Amino acid sequence: MMKRLFIAALLACTAWSAYAAAPVDKIQAMLARPPVLCGRFDQSKQLVGIKKPLLSNGRFCVVNGKGVLWRTLQPFPNTLRLKRDEIVQMQGDKVAMRMDAKQEPVVRMINGVLFSLLAGDLSQLDTLFELDGSVQGNSWNVALKARQPALAKAIGTLALTGGAYVKTVTISEASGDRTEITFSNLQSGDQAMTAEEGAALE
Repeated sequence: MMKRLFIAALLACTAWSAYAAAPVDKIQAMLARPPVLCGRFDQSKQLVGIKKPLLSNGRFCVVNGKGVLWRTLQPFPNTLRLKRDEIVQMQGDKVAMRMDAKQEPVVRMINGVLFSLLAGDLSQLDTLFELDGSVQGNSWNVALKARQPALAKAIGTLALTGGAYVKTVTISEASGDRTEITFSNLQSGDQAMTAEEGAALE
């Protein structure tokens, strides 16, 4: 359940071969961390034994202090709202599922990962993962391996690339399934988020 939830929310990844220790401080200094960040995501999930990948896309918004809105638009509408203490899945105006992070330690961990990933806060990820990676010019890459078995089981391994923002996330599961997410059309500031998206995060 947690794995499906996490993948639906977004992610999972690839084990990268040996890198020198990730220059987290240097990468952190490259990242912009605006109060509001919205954009498009394109997700491709390759399942073991199935040739054609499952494609989806939509919009996401990260609002500092409030949460994350992850709205799948294609192939069918679905909305996830993540706050520090809960994950809510919406279908239309109805709540399809709600998980309380206070009562579910894994939900709390996953929420922390999602917030940190989308906000590009690698310092928080460092507490949950072993980080390896490198910086080249204005670009960086990082591979993450979960420190805790419960998180490793829920997520697998992660690989991120980026510059001022996270550009791609690749998730590789123990089963062999692989998910790639690409972020684009990023906007920051008050105009980045629609009124509807703002209301959904209240």
